[in-house]
This record gives sequence, structure tokens and C-alpha cells, in this order.
Amino acid sequence: MKKRKLRLAPARLIALGFFVVILVGALLLTLPFASKDGSANFLDALFTSTSATCVTGLVVRDTFTGWTTFGQAVILCLIQLGGLGFMTVITLISFALGKRVGLYDRKVLMQSAGNFSLSGIGELIRRIIPFAFVFELLGAALLAIRFVPEFGPGKGIYFAVFHAISAFCNAGFDLMGGGGAFSSLTAYVADPLVNLTVCLLIVIGGLGFLVWHDIVKNGLHWKRYQLHTKLVLTLTAVLVLGGWVLFFFFERNASMAGMPLSERVLASLFQSITPRTAGFNTVDMAALSESGNLLTNVFMLIGGSPGSTAGGVKTTTVAVLLLSAISSARGRSRVNAFHYSIDRDSIRQACSILVIYLAMAIAAVLALCAIEPISLKQGMFEVNSAIGTVGLSMGITPTLCTASRLILILLMYAGRIGGLTFVLLFSERRSEAPVDRPAGKILLG
Repeated sequence: MKKRKLRLAPARLIALGFFVVILVGALLLTLPFASKDGSANFLDALFTSTSATCVTGLVVRDTFTGWTTFGQAVILCLIQLGGLGFMTVITLISFALGKRVGLYDRKVLMQSAGNFSLSGIGELIRRIIPFAFVFELLGAALLAIRFVPEFGPGKGIYFAVFHAISAFCNAGFDLMGGGGAFSSLTAYVADPLVNLTVCLLIVIGGLGFLVWHDIVKNGLHWKRYQLHTKLVLTLTAVLVLGGWVLFFFFERNASMAGMPLSERVLASLFQSITPRTAGFNTVDMAALSESGNLLTNVFMLIGGSPGSTAGGVKTTTVAVLLLSAISSARGRSRVNAFHYSIDRDSIRQACSILVIYLAMAIAAVLALCAIEPISLKQGMFEVNSAIGTVGLSMGITPTLCTASRLILILLMYAGRIGGLTFVLLFSERRSEAPVDRPAGKILLG
């Protein structure tokens, strides 16, 4: 008799894969030659590995001053693997070795890469990594123009490659600690080359594999794009442009006070893009105005787009919920967008995702504020940054106790694999009994 292979559900296999990568990364970072003081404890290594694999950017040790070149290389590999998805990388290796990808593997890839169907998944995977490498290489070349004269050829190229990969994968890890620990890109707040290059890498990485494929396939022909692509591009543009204007006015007397006009324009654009979900910063997050802080929290929770290197609730989820609310307010039974009708399953799933994210965030904020002597404002910021896999911080992450760090680790993990997937991991799917129950009436609103 043939033994039946143990087959996990695609969601559980993806979650298990990320867990294994995180654990291996943590073990590598505990090696004596991975940290500069040679004494990185397992919790610090686990937090860093989780943050890198889940492309978050929250750190308990400054990446440049706390980790050796070996440790930084491990972090960079985890960022690349976590950003593209471990299943994507494994499949490309299988293609290179001439191995066939079976039906089960295609189902896993479909969920990992954010594709709608099994057909064309091979072509999509073949395009993902070359596309990503091309943009990372172009980003590194542009950043090298600034970093090579400043740091020298070897260090400058290394810094350019590291930050290009970190930006494209929406990770937010940086090596600028030599100018001050946890300083991120604050020294380049007035530098158009660094700002615009990093911004473009973040946006492109956060659009999603399916959007890249659609654009490459159809060029600039808007009418040929899928509904998914149109929603992603539209909401991304609204968030970037709207956030740019709002931050420009909100922060004029706060984090951007005293800046020249041109510098404030750059800083506002960067602040509009980085919370979704990159984690770099060119201004002090603790100095944000109350309005700017709240807007940053909203952007962190929204995040990027499905099947991308970004985390968060996702742009399409927010778009579906907004369209559903507008249709309901107009008394319409159907939700339409760009001459398409959005199915009820998508609306129901969007509601579930938002509720799950909000529930996890509220529970985590309550726990964090109960454990740590921090304000509600600080707790909300760190929690939303973790669950949205952003990486921005008000500076309290390195001071958190073990219990609080474990909470953030779970949030980063849940945020990377998706809130709905995280909850389904612990629930057993059962088929519904074929019984139609009588409808009950309830009052809403």
C-alpha cells in the first residue's frame, strides 16, 4: 500500500514556512560572531529575525551598531526571503532544477503570491523575482550615487544594496546607526535622490505581484487592467497624494517646524509613503503632531496591497469596505466599481479582516499599556506598527520587557501571514449542515 503524504492546508503551510525561517534566522543571530558584543540573547535574536522575515523593521538593537556584517547579512537574507515569500523562492529553485510543480504546490503558491487562479501561476512566479531584482538593482545604483562618495566604494555599495532591498521589501531596516543609533534616514531629510528613490521602491514593492504582472502584460492600457489592479492603483494614489497634503499642513509646527519649504515638501511625501508599510523615517516620530500621529496610525493599519511585500489590512480591503458603505448609504443592494460588481464573499471577507485586525490591535494595546509604563498614544503606535508590519517607532521598543516583546512578535507574525489566515490556523474547518434556518430580524445602527 502506498503511504499517503501529509498535506497541510495552504494557509498552514505558509504559516509554518515563515515560522521555520524565523526560527533558523534567530538561531543564526545568536551565534557569537553575529552580534558586535558577542552576547545576543535568544529573545533579541528572535525579535530581530521575526521583524526581518515579516519585513517590519521594529528593532531592539540598532542594526549597524548591534550586529556584525555577518548578522546584517542574515537580516538582509531574511528580508529578501520574507518580502518575496519563501514559497516563491523555493518554486523558482524548483523551476531552475527542472522539477515540476504539482497541483498542491500550485494551490499554495496561488495563496502565497496573491493570484486568483491556478492557471498562469508558473508564469507569475517566473516574473516575480527577476522583476524584483531589477528594481532593487536600479534602486541600489541610484542610492550608490549618494552613498559611495560619502562612505567610500565598498561600504557605499553595500549600504546602497542593503537599503534598496530593505525599501523594496518594505522592511525599514537601515544601517545609518553610525550617525546615531536608531536614526534611520533622518540625515537625508533634505536629499531628493535618497527620498525619491526610497519612496519609489516602497510604492512599487507595495503594489503586489499581481499588479506588476497586469501592468507588464497590458502596458499603460487602463481599460485592460483587472478590477484588482484598478482598485490598488486608485487607492494607492489617493492615499499617497492625500497623505502628502495632510502631513504638509499637520506637521508645519511639529516634526517639520523650521524646515524650508522644499525640505518640508520632501519630508511630507516621505511621511505619506513610509507608514504603508516601510518603516523608514526622515523626521522624529515622537515629535509628530496629534493629527499627524493619528494619520500615521491609520496609514499603518491600512498597509500595502495583497500579494505584495507589504503588510496591513491591505488597500483592496479598505476599498471594498468604502464602496460597500457608499452603496449601502445610497440604498443599493449591489457594490460596483469600474463597471464590475464586487461579490458578496469579498465584502464579507473584507469585514472579517478589518474586525480581526482591530480586535488584535485593541487587545494588544490593552495588554501593552497594562504591562508597560507608557501612554495610550505610544502603545497604539507600536502595536499598529507591528501588526501592520511597518517598523516605525516612537522609541520605546528597545525598552520593552519580555512579555511586551513577545506580544509584538506575535503581532508581526500575524500581520505578515494575514490576520484572517492567523485566526484560521487555530480553527478547524467543518462543513456546514445543509439546513436553511429561519431568518431573524435585528436592528442595526
